Amino acid sequence: MNNPLIFNHNFTKNLPADSETDNHTRQVFEACFSWVTPEPTKKPQLLIASPETAALLDLNEEHCQSAWFTQVFSGNALLDGMKPYAMCYGGHQFGNWAGQLGDGRAIVLGDIINQQGERWSLQLKGAGKTPYSRTADGLAVLRSSVREFLCSEAMFHLGVPTTRALSLCATGDQVWRDMFYDGNPDDEHGAVVCRVAPTFLRFGSFEIFNSRQDIKTLKTLLDFTITTYFPHLIEDNITTETYAKWFTEVCGTTKDMIVHWQRVGFVHGVMNTDNMSILGLTIDYGPYGWLEDYNPDWTPNTTDAQFHRYAYGKQPSIAHWNLMKLAQAIAPLFDDVQPLQIILDDYAVQYKSAWQDMMRQKLGLNQFDEALVEALMNKLEIMETDMTIFFRKLANIEATDTPEACIQTISPAFYVDDWQNKANEVWHGWFEAYLGELQTHAVKHRKEAMNQVNPKYVLRNYLAQLAIDKANEGDLSTLHELFEVLKQPYAEQPKFEEKYAQKRPDWARERAGCSMLSCSS
Repeated sequence: MNNPLIFNHNFTKNLPADSETDNHTRQVFEACFSWVTPEPTKKPQLLIASPETAALLDLNEEHCQSAWFTQVFSGNALLDGMKPYAMCYGGHQFGNWAGQLGDGRAIVLGDIINQQGERWSLQLKGAGKTPYSRTADGLAVLRSSVREFLCSEAMFHLGVPTTRALSLCATGDQVWRDMFYDGNPDDEHGAVVCRVAPTFLRFGSFEIFNSRQDIKTLKTLLDFTITTYFPHLIEDNITTETYAKWFTEVCGTTKDMIVHWQRVGFVHGVMNTDNMSILGLTIDYGPYGWLEDYNPDWTPNTTDAQFHRYAYGKQPSIAHWNLMKLAQAIAPLFDDVQPLQIILDDYAVQYKSAWQDMMRQKLGLNQFDEALVEALMNKLEIMETDMTIFFRKLANIEATDTPEACIQTISPAFYVDDWQNKANEVWHGWFEAYLGELQTHAVKHRKEAMNQVNPKYVLRNYLAQLAIDKANEGDLSTLHELFEVLKQPYAEQPKFEEKYAQKRPDWARERAGCSMLSCSS
């Protein structure tokens, strides 16, 4: 079968490469990448592929089921034209500068140009050591790879800007992991995910050169980034004004991404600057999670359990902080940094406006009511209430309903069995106010409009864990079924409602993988 992938090596042709070619852990200076080859695996097996992502690359079902596809996207073979490499970058982790990080277990196979002229970068996660692996093995395990594959595609279908996932392959190898960093390591099944994005450049890609005062490489990288991924910003030549326009756009796409996260209740868990895409894409799916009972201080990351730096309610301000670090990284290219400060200040204004508009849509109103929304956030937190189910059920309420009927409508979102004893006290007044708003400020076709922004199906941690448990036993049925369900998160899908649209069961409240997760994968 012919290989339809047409490779374009714009990144490696135009940016400085690591002068060393041996694959050993080291500090890499004055280079944006290092050449590296994926490690062969024992017994590669394709577990699942995304037809929608494959189509972006001009691949069809026959391609995906071919032997060469499994070999290539498990890291066991290279196609003609592939020139794999790992990217160099740094980052702030949990607020502290961590120095050089880089692609420690990610290897870019190359960029392709599809028939529509779109550029897509293909990256294997879990394909072996690179110069940036530090003390790690560069591998990934099945549990984290299932989560990455499912969430990448689920987020896309939710309408959230994201990297994509092409494939998930088992390697046939065992990987030694300490899942909770508690001194109890064990063998786990190895896996490789192929991730797809226009570019995997991130904030930390620029920070590393500023930290080393390597302004020459910093400028080379930023000029390349604008020329390749933001050509619409260039008038005649790239100038300081062009840099300011670029930073404005990065702030805007980052703001849009965060608003979407808050809309669907997604918590990234590791918003380090090395996990922030310059295209405003959700990237690096580690210990993420969805809010179940509404709690703005919740984080899915065990590493963040003490300080909750990356909790749901803090994501907007952390994004702002990360953008500030990006501004500091490119500041040496400016004679006057005031434009960067103005752009940063505007982020907060723009985010607030976008968030208010998003909340207005979630409530089905044609104007934002600050008091109503503030009261709602308070009620959701006071009474353990499932965020996804609450907003979905809210669309079923009619303006002529009574507050008591409204409470009954949303009752499937309550986590306490004896909700009747408390619900009236907590919710009656709020529903009186909401019904008043519906009578005067409801949008047209309100239920339909609300159901287009309030998903019914999201990748709850316990659902992902069910798929992982089955996959570990060699049963891929839940993985494939959940993948299909998550392609239509706003549709009713009645036959899947009882299985995939219910609040978190009690058994999953504290179970490993269903509540909090570590960065171990």
